[in-house]
Order: sequence, then C-alpha cells, then structure tokens
Amino acid sequence: MTSDTALNAQPSDDDAPSILTSFTDGVARLTLNNPRRKNAITLDMAAAIEQFCDQVAADETIGAVVVDAAGSYFCSGADTRILASASADPASPKSVVQLSAVYKAFVRVGSLPVPTVGVVVGGAVGAGLNLALAVDLLVATPDAVLDSGFLARGIHPGGGHITLLNRAVGRANTIALAACGQSLTGEEAVAQGLAYAAAPIEDIPAIVDGLTAPAARDPELTRRVMSSVRLELGPPAVTWDSAIEIERGTQMWSMARKGQNWSSRGPGRS
Repeated sequence: MTSDTALNAQPSDDDAPSILTSFTDGVARLTLNNPRRKNAITLDMAAAIEQFCDQVAADETIGAVVVDAAGSYFCSGADTRILASASADPASPKSVVQLSAVYKAFVRVGSLPVPTVGVVVGGAVGAGLNLALAVDLLVATPDAVLDSGFLARGIHPGGGHITLLNRAVGRANTIALAACGQSLTGEEAVAQGLAYAAAPIEDIPAIVDGLTAPAARDPELTRRVMSSVRLELGPPAVTWDSAIEIERGTQMWSMARKGQNWSSRGPGRS
C-alpha cells in the first residue's frame, strides 16, 4: 500500500479487516481501518496491532514502520463501547483486561526495534493521542488537532498519558493539555516538540518516504541504532559516560562490518 492510498482510503465495510498492513522494501505499514468511527480502537484492532508488532519484531528485514489511518481522522481514542462497559463496573477483571489490551497495543508500538513514523490527519484524541505519542516521529497536517480529551469526557487520563505528554512537551504543556483542556494544532505540535513536521496532506508521503527509506536500506544497523536510542534516552536517560559505553560495542561491530571500505556509506559497497 502506498502512502497516498493509506491517507485517502474510503470507509471500509463492516466485515473489512480492522487494520491494513503492508511490508514493502523494508518498510512496514500499519493503517487503522475503522474510519466510520474515526478509527476508534476496538479490542480486535488492539489484538491486530499486537500481531503486527510481533511480525515487525521478528522480521529483521524491516527497518522502519509507518502508522497511519484510513479516512479523514487519525484516531478518536478507545471505542466508546469499551469505555461504557468499563464504566459500568470499573474494578471488574473484564474492565481491567479490556482497557489494558488497548493500552498494551500502544506500548508495543512504542517499543518496536525500528524507527516508527506516525501520520496524523484530522486529529488524535484521548487514547488516540497516546498512540500518536507512542511513535518516534510524528508528521501531521497543519490543522490537525491533538487533544488530550480525557478531561472533556470527565475521566482521568489512562495508559500512561501524562508521562507520554511530559516526554514530548514538558510539565507545563502537559498540565495545559491534560488538566486544563487545551489542545495543539499540527503546527503548534511541531513548535512544542510533540511532532516532527507539519505539512499539507499531499506533501506528507514524500516526508514519510524521506524518513523511512534510509532506515530501511540497512535494517540491521538501524535496529542496533534504535536499541542504543532506547537504552540511552530512556526514560530514564543515561549519563554521557554510560552512553559512550552503550555505543562502544555496536560501533565496533559496524566498523568491523564496514572494513576498510571508507569510500562507501554502506557495508561492503564500492
């Protein structure tokens, strides 16, 4: 599936798959496919996301992941039917299991061994913002709305929402979003460090390709770089001295792989 297809897909039939996936030239793509409900995350979708993550983790030919959505809205959060069921008896084992399944899917995306690029069109709210915050690099349309949303629904944030926000935008902005009901546009998200880029929808595929293609050319090296990224930056982040030691062994591996061929950027290429 191309970037254009994923961004402009039409609403799917009721029996259509809950997510769409593709694996092309070292890039894996996960497309939420519940556009009639603004891609609200169902339990089936959460399970499918985990299966996708399992496949990416196991396939060492994959060097990058793209997460986007069918239709005109990225993700409106957890399916309200899950939330309504949980509200009926929040302490029940069923409620805990269902909400945990949704949040676990986002943790899996955030723990993948390759760079992840998310594409937000329209908006992301609540648990949908958690998914957007789980990716490594977020690209959004300038007018996309990134909204905590929990306060407006009269419920406390979940899924580590506050920590995810703090990692992206710091304490003050986290309080503004989570406790004071503020939101950010795609352009504002870039200015605050939450998003990597904001661009018109027609320009997004080129930005995504520019990020994923280099990572996908050498998946083995990319995965080792991302392992160091996750170890060094955390949370919690490590000291500079510790970072030197974390990087030392892998850098030696990459140099041995390259050998004396310093006229080339890639391993074993002239």
